[in-house]
Parts: sequence; C-alpha cells; structure tokens
Amino acid sequence: MAATRVYVARLAGLAVLGPDGESIGRIRDVVVAVRSDRQQPRVHGLVVELPTRRRIFVPILRITAIEPGVVTLNTGTVSLRRFTQRPGEMLALAQIVDSVVRVDDPDLPDLAGVDVHVADLGIEQTRSRDWLVSRVAVRGHRRLGRRRAVHVVDWSRVSGLTPYEIGRPGQDVTQLLEGFEGMRAADVAQQLRELPEKRRIEVAVALDDERLADVVQELPDDEQVDLLGHLEVRRAADVLEAMDPDDAADLLGELPEGEAESLLALMDPQESEPVRRLLKHSPYSAGGLMTPKPVILTPSTTVAEALARVRNPDLTPALASMVFVVRPPTATPTGRYLGSVHIQQLLREPPAHLVGGIIDTDLSPLRPELPLAAVTRYFATYNLVCGPVVDAENHLLGAVSVDDVLDHLLPEDWRDQEETDERGGA
Repeated sequence: MAATRVYVARLAGLAVLGPDGESIGRIRDVVVAVRSDRQQPRVHGLVVELPTRRRIFVPILRITAIEPGVVTLNTGTVSLRRFTQRPGEMLALAQIVDSVVRVDDPDLPDLAGVDVHVADLGIEQTRSRDWLVSRVAVRGHRRLGRRRAVHVVDWSRVSGLTPYEIGRPGQDVTQLLEGFEGMRAADVAQQLRELPEKRRIEVAVALDDERLADVVQELPDDEQVDLLGHLEVRRAADVLEAMDPDDAADLLGELPEGEAESLLALMDPQESEPVRRLLKHSPYSAGGLMTPKPVILTPSTTVAEALARVRNPDLTPALASMVFVVRPPTATPTGRYLGSVHIQQLLREPPAHLVGGIIDTDLSPLRPELPLAAVTRYFATYNLVCGPVVDAENHLLGAVSVDDVLDHLLPEDWRDQEETDERGGA
C-alpha cells in the first residue's frame, strides 16, 4: 500500500523504479524549501543517485507511490542533469537532520528552553498531492547513561528550522557520518563536494585523521587546498602525515612556499622527510609522480613473505602488482637496486623459494627526471601498472603507479563528467 506519510531517514537508500519496474537509482536525500516566515516547509523532490554515481533531481510530483523498500515514478523519463541546490532549498539529511532546534510543546516540559537535535523529519502528502514537512523527531537529553530519547512533535512546535539558524556553525554531523560508513573514500569525497561549504567543513572536522586523509586525496587540487585551509593548522599537519607522501607533496606544492614549510615543520620528521624529497622533483616528472613507499624486499625474502606483503589492504592494486628487490637498507633511497618481481611470478613459485632467485633484471627502471610523456610511453611499452624509479647511483627512490600517471594526464576537472547545468522545474 502506498504511503502518504513517511520519515525521510527511511527513504534513504530506497530503490527508485520507473512505471515499468525499470531501476533508475537510489534515494540519497530529500530537497525541501525551508522559509523564514514560519510557513510549513514544502518538499520539492528527491536526490537520486544513478548507477553511474551521478546525483540527479527528481521532482516530488513525479512520484506515484512510496512503498516499503521502493519508490515508483509515474514516468521513466527523468533529467540526467547533475543535481544542484537552489537558493532557499535545503537537504533534509545532509543539512537539517542533526541541526540544533528548540521545542515548545506543553506535553514535553523537560525540553522547554533547551537545545535538542533533529533526528528525522516526517513528510505528509496533501490532497493537492504536494508533500509538506509535518512532524519533527528530536533527540532529547541523555539519562543515566542511556541513549537520548527521541520525541516526535508537530512542526509548528519547533523553532530553529530556518535557513539562517540551520546555517549557524557547530551543527552536529552524526547522521552524515553514519551514512559514510563502509563507503569508498572516492565516493565520500564526491558527496562532500555536493554539500554546502559550511556542512562540508563540519564533516571534515568530525572525520578522524586517517579517514579524512583518504578522502582529501580524492578531491581536486583546489578543493584539497580549500579544505585544508579550513582546518586548524595542527590538525592540517596531522592530516598531511596520514596522507600518502606523493599526495601530500602534490597538495603542499599547491600552497605558497611559506605555508607549505610551516606545515612541514609541524609534521613528524619521519613523515615529512619523504615528502620533502618528493617536493624537490618537478610534479610532472617520474620523481614527482612516484610514491617513496612501494613494496621493497631483500633477496633473502621468501615468496610466502612477499605475497603476505602485497596482501596489505592499504596498498593500491597497482602498487601490489610488483615488488622491488634491493640490497639493504630497504627504506628509500635504498641500497643497490637489483630488479623487480611481478605478482604473477610470485604466484607461480613455491612459497619457500627466495625472491632473489626470480628477479626480473631486464626491465629498465625510470629516472626521476623523466617527463610525464616519457613515463606514459614507458607504461604503454611494457604493459605495466607500476614501475621503479632509480637514481644515477642505482638506488631505488620509489615507484610510479599508473593511477598517478592518469591523474596527471586527465583534465583538472575530470571528476566532473560534464558541466553542471541549471536544474529544470518540476
């Protein structure tokens, strides 16, 4: 049976189907018009994520039924323009839920005059088929170590649901963070980009250093710089420490020299030293593209140990495709570079064999000064996804992976598949 009254948090993730049952995407948010004149907020539509990860707007009047587990549209034709938020609109889950409000309800005297947080919004369909915000679920006080109770009140009993008040700094982001759990860093980065700046910064501040570092690495260069600039300086240095050295070097290379040096000085010397070495190279050279932390082994390492190293979940597939064999020391710049072993070769050998006996010495290494165009030809010539970078004294400096090459070959705005157009009306 189709519902005429639902809570927006329960819509999140529901499948959206066309009239013939064809899958269109999944609901990621609800767009509402919150006004300053205390009129009941009107629902404009849904933010729907397509299988391609693009987020589009579907007007609420296109919805014919909201049922358990699925929302059905009255048309299979929808605009594929990327969703952009209009003035006066707010995202129910991304902006309103978790915001601070006050409740004036005679049935809830304990909540009078105190700040509470929005836990959910109830929306209801009218006779004219419009959808309005009718109820607000709020989280009350925590009592004796128990979770905070949730109370549902009429919309008219809540104050603080205006664009100005919701836009105040310091709002909670618990619901947003819960939605990011289990998501890839690249997908979280894309969602951050679609949030208003204030909300984006609040989420960034709330993420832990490791998670934020992973997400920052997936943002365009200018947005990395902007986000870092909104963090407290000590926190910014901590995030840089948690980033891959090559990504941290790329970010610092976008900053004025004085700012970059200040952040480097705050970083742990063990973390800043490889970043400083990378900054000495041109960003469009093998030395500037490389990571100083590939999988590096000595000849006495067994095949079993080598395979255990490449199973590290923190390695990208490209870096896990090849190990590099050197004389001690194994920290870059290493001792004498001996050669490489592809993971396919490791899989063919008995676990007890030593990698020193299966080294590929025929693969020519990259020189750090080699320009991007030459690095690209190198990967195409040898059908590689990872290659060693060796200096004139035959020390291994690091490795270039194909993902870093692609990142520099693609246009700066490659994450935006097309120009964002203004959204059409309902």
